[in-house]
Amino acid sequence: MARRSEHTQEQIKEMVLIAAEGIVTEEGEEALTVRKIAQHIGYTVGSIYMVFTNMQDLLLHINARSLQQLSLQLATVSGQDSPEQGIVALAEAYLEFAGQNFNRWRLIFQPRAKSHASLPVWYREKVESVYAPLESRFKALKPEISQEQAGLAARALWSGVHGVCVFGLEGNPGAAGMDASRLAARLLTENFILGWKQSH
Repeated sequence: MARRSEHTQEQIKEMVLIAAEGIVTEEGEEALTVRKIAQHIGYTVGSIYMVFTNMQDLLLHINARSLQQLSLQLATVSGQDSPEQGIVALAEAYLEFAGQNFNRWRLIFQPRAKSHASLPVWYREKVESVYAPLESRFKALKPEISQEQAGLAARALWSGVHGVCVFGLEGNPGAAGMDASRLAARLLTENFILGWKQSH
């Protein structure tokens, strides 16, 4: 068992998050317990509660890291030849992230991970960073619309793409599920853009 003096609280916090992410990735959210994390890092359960208030606090930080990773992945999507192509590429990038990080992606939307009465500002900023690249593409598509309209379009489309991920990957997270989801996401996105352009 590691001695408490061997690491700072920030180091222990990072160790906890890495261990928790590993457990979720390999075994799913249901397998995640504070006791199992403690065993992985060689510290006591009490040491974990020195750096996280409770399990909900820990889950919030795990999800924040997943959202940040997703945001960085979306930021690598190039401008493409047109805003429309950029939007389709972002939807496909979201799907790829969900498929490659299935259990961590699922955790973001689990009730146990969303039980905070009000999400802190720093977490909401992580969520907004996922919408931002899509909002900018909608604004480029129709510069005359307001930022609020672009944000609404981004949220509506992300909700639809997320639904494709749920139905396509939940029951079949393998290659077949990914291929079917990719086709469905492209169909949904292209038709959403078409309808959105005609209504604005």
